[in-house]
Amino acid sequence: MEPGDEAGGRWLREFGVGEVVRRLRQGADALPGVSGTRWGGLVARAGRAEPERDLEVARAAGMRFVCPGGAEWPGQLDDLGDGRPVGLWVRGTPSLRIWALRSVAVVGARACTEYGAHTAASLASGLAERGWVVVSGGAYGIDGAAHRGALAVGGATVAVLACGVDRPYPRGHTALINRIAEQGLVVGELPPGDHPTPSRFILRNRVIAALTTGTVVVEAACRSGSLVTARAAQRLGRFTMGVPGPVTSGLSAGVHELLRGEAVLVTDAAEVVELVGDIGELAPPRRGPVLPRDLLDPAARTVLAALPGDRPAPAEDIAADARTTRDEAIARLYELRALGYVERHGDGWKLTRQAMMSVREGRGGC
Repeated sequence: MEPGDEAGGRWLREFGVGEVVRRLRQGADALPGVSGTRWGGLVARAGRAEPERDLEVARAAGMRFVCPGGAEWPGQLDDLGDGRPVGLWVRGTPSLRIWALRSVAVVGARACTEYGAHTAASLASGLAERGWVVVSGGAYGIDGAAHRGALAVGGATVAVLACGVDRPYPRGHTALINRIAEQGLVVGELPPGDHPTPSRFILRNRVIAALTTGTVVVEAACRSGSLVTARAAQRLGRFTMGVPGPVTSGLSAGVHELLRGEAVLVTDAAEVVELVGDIGELAPPRRGPVLPRDLLDPAARTVLAALPGDRPAPAEDIAADARTTRDEAIARLYELRALGYVERHGDGWKLTRQAMMSVREGRGGC
């Protein structure tokens, strides 16, 4: 059966693996829910299947087959219902179940920009340094940048392929996928030797979404396959996040559309972990620089703000603008003079050059 075949998944649930295999092998009466033509196609494929050879090839290549209910099976894949994988072929030594418990998908455009590649690599390295597993699809662009970002800091990463995991695709990523298999995990639904097709890429994305705690989309046009992953994550109740880009970039249009819906805007790994992590894993607050005048007593700041910028002013006028008494204003003015903010000119008071620069910086800040 093809990945994501819900009719087949229903048969396995209702009749059991042994009965489904028996009927397909014998070409018996069609199981319910499919046409005669489709049943005939499945029977023909069953006749060509060589599971013993597949397992032998897998063992020789250092692969294993993980079944639902097994010790290494990630239980969150069961959220896919009858569309869950029949099983997963796995390359690499870590436990897929354990790694999936603390994992985040980072996906996006194949033809990404330098901004997208840099952002994906930074996100992935930041997540890996915080102990999270980075999951992606092994493709060119954002996927590859995410895998490399995790590997660069010695982190954990998983590539979910739309073909047999013994034949890396795309071919240009053979070295990368082999390195992932050595340092992390390469997984897929298809048996050894199977090739990718457009529909298999789309169906592969549901596995990425179900396997992980949340999905981050870095760059995606309006028809990007990575949006399929994000929408699958939303349907499954997973966290969905997007990294904004220039409003003039078509490669960010799909992300921006997600952000107009239920996706959460994130800009770095700390913000991702704040969403998907444990209670108390908060991102640092975003704020501008602290200026010296921010450290003044509130009453002194009020008097400082009451001084005109272009001329000296008498204490009475300053007190009126600061909504305080003349004596209080004078006391604050002498305090400000000691700190270098104001200077006295006869009977008036004026801002110093330092204070004028501080006022300009404050008005230009966030």
